[in-house]
Amino acid sequence: MIRLTRRGTVLKGTAASSLLLLAVCVTNAQTANKGLTFDAASIKPAAMPAPGKAVMAAPSGGPDTRDPSRIHYPFITLKALLLNAYDVKPYQIQGPPWLDTERFDVNATMPPETTKEQFRAMLQNLLAERFKLTIHRETKQLPVYLLVVGKNGPNMRESNPASPAGDEANPASPASFAAPKIGPDGFPALPSPAAGRPGLFLMMMPGRARLVGQQQTMLDLANRLTGLLSQPVTDETGLAAKYDFTLTFSPDGMSAPMGAPSGPVGMMVPATPPAPSGAAGGAVSGSPLEGDSFPDVFRAVKEQLGLALEAKKGPVELIVLDHIEKTPADN
Repeated sequence: MIRLTRRGTVLKGTAASSLLLLAVCVTNAQTANKGLTFDAASIKPAAMPAPGKAVMAAPSGGPDTRDPSRIHYPFITLKALLLNAYDVKPYQIQGPPWLDTERFDVNATMPPETTKEQFRAMLQNLLAERFKLTIHRETKQLPVYLLVVGKNGPNMRESNPASPAGDEANPASPASFAAPKIGPDGFPALPSPAAGRPGLFLMMMPGRARLVGQQQTMLDLANRLTGLLSQPVTDETGLAAKYDFTLTFSPDGMSAPMGAPSGPVGMMVPATPPAPSGAAGGAVSGSPLEGDSFPDVFRAVKEQLGLALEAKKGPVELIVLDHIEKTPADN
């Protein structure tokens, strides 16, 4: 007879055996993942753009894409690599500030049948090998936000039925260091095939930012706001449709995560840091044409999308970096 106790409950016979078998299976899977490595991997410091230039970069490849046997992550931060390795949000990573500034070009190959769980284990092992990464986990009570519908209802256009999706998984072209075309409103024009393509496209310029959503759910929006605010944002809107929207706001004090998300995403990374705020409350100088100041993201979400961000507190699991090197070991 097998007897397992937990919190005063006695499990006997088949129930105890099943629980023991499950624990053994989980332990065996975790042990197996510890030894997983890429077939080949290269991590090199990324070349920085010349002053006044911007860089366009898009991650590609990996499990569940059309190129499952390789990844190409150009101009990516260590923070973004950690997010992918541990499947967490930016606010869950506790580490040095340079995680957001040091950029690398990462290329790796793997068996085409690699699962997402195996891929994350490979990436964790690669970071431990090249950057001498060690971590521990802990839980804290932190501020969180609920994304809800505003008093007057949503102010977004429901998307038309999706057209055939572009191949977001095809190998991306090398990062371009040519200055993108700037529209009359001071924002870069979305490059083809981004225009009209499902996805979230974030453009961050000195003193202003724009998030363009095409065929996006409210969960997609909440996840992107999570990255920008570096705090959890949970979708509580109850809206099930997909929407097209444009959100223009001041990016002062925000993160600009450059990860390798599962869906198509585009991003403009400014070559120079945003200009200092010239007014209280985070407002900055206005657009070149209208001279209006840009609202912070909370006001922009309310006025432009008809939604609201409500502040709460809740338990959040954190990944605390005990040690990480700034420069990777030789490839």
